[in-house]
Amino acid sequence: MSIQTDVIVIGAGAMGSAAALSVARQGKSVVVLEQFAAGHTMGASHGETRNFNTAYQGAVYLKLVREARELWDDLAQETGLKLLDLIGLVNHGDIKSLKRTHDAQQNFGLDSFFLSPQEATERWAGMRFRGDVLYVPEAGRVRAATALQALRQAAESRGASFHYTSPVRDITVLSQDLVAVATDTEEYRAPRVIVTAGAWTRKVLTGLVELPRLVVTQEQPAHFRLLSNDHQWPSFNHNPDPGVAADDYWYSPTYGMLTPGEGIKVGWHGVGPVVDPDARNFTAEDTQLEALRRYVREWFPGLDAEQCEPISCTYTSTDSGDFILDRFGPVVVGAGFSGHGFKFTPAIGRVLADLAEGVAAPELFQVPRQQ
Repeated sequence: MSIQTDVIVIGAGAMGSAAALSVARQGKSVVVLEQFAAGHTMGASHGETRNFNTAYQGAVYLKLVREARELWDDLAQETGLKLLDLIGLVNHGDIKSLKRTHDAQQNFGLDSFFLSPQEATERWAGMRFRGDVLYVPEAGRVRAATALQALRQAAESRGASFHYTSPVRDITVLSQDLVAVATDTEEYRAPRVIVTAGAWTRKVLTGLVELPRLVVTQEQPAHFRLLSNDHQWPSFNHNPDPGVAADDYWYSPTYGMLTPGEGIKVGWHGVGPVVDPDARNFTAEDTQLEALRRYVREWFPGLDAEQCEPISCTYTSTDSGDFILDRFGPVVVGAGFSGHGFKFTPAIGRVLADLAEGVAAPELFQVPRQQ
């Protein structure tokens, strides 16, 4: 016998948990199916910290991150869990791009201002700066692991049902308003299914939905040891200046933040080896890791570049870096968060729940349809 519910969510990472919460807030019943155990480290949502940065140029993202900030604060108040550490965030390199970002933030009423490299070094002696720095004071980091706990807690308090170690074996679209989802032990039926399966998105949706290209990479940041506990550490994003040679040690822009108790997390952005999420080795690629050490030696006098603990996670990226938030009949898809989605999590959950209700997402996130 099938179990009936209003909405099924496939994937209990950050986005799926946020979608479940938003659906439950609408007063609907929701079942969440996750293939792994709670707290697993197989995907993109695990770990203690993520950047919370409002330094975007596009109006859609600026609006979304402003909404996310409000929703993170609401969730923290509801659950009593601290979710944001607004320690500030610095963006440096590529000054022309930073000026465009600053202008866009000002137009949206988001606070940011420039510091000279000398002023920035005085504030953050553990870092090195060559050009002006765009500082965002109302930014910093999300406590990612705590955020997952808070999203689930708030969703379950409204009746959401989370089922772990319950891999989905089949999805059958029975009509425009009915979907059957089978696990090893149960069949669930609902008018809508929301798929937030991360690196497994294409596998889950094979034969159901035509999506743009999604590339799954194994990203390999690392936590570097502090040389002193005296320095202040903002979160950061660092774009190489235009003209930096591609054959230099720069693989991509970098990002990072202090993870209390673990060191400073530093990573390349979206350039890890392409992988099958079911066949990862979780081992850092030596050449990229050595390049990351070289980067830390040059730009972080407050860190020990030789003492680091590599991390492994997945990115699922679109060619544009923009998210996919769209509906295909009764199937709603949230995918392609391209390594910069976590900060938006509660707002993305709201968008996914609205899609299930028939409210379109911003055009930027919609999949082009063939005419």
